[in-house]
Amino acid sequence: MEPRKLYRSRENRMICGVCGGVAEYFNVDATLIRLVLAIFAFTGTGIFAYILAAIIPDAPSRY
Repeated sequence: MEPRKLYRSRENRMICGVCGGVAEYFNVDATLIRLVLAIFAFTGTGIFAYILAAIIPDAPSRY
């Protein structure tokens, strides 16, 4: 079994692809991750976490 790595999504991307990448890593719908992020954004924690997660590398190209 190949170890999983966390990448920003190239296909399921709205702004930076962070939520799509986290959703692919945990095998859930990206809408759920975006909803959780929106809830945490009201506390300020979500915005900081998203900016911090934007440094995650892009997924390798599949071509």
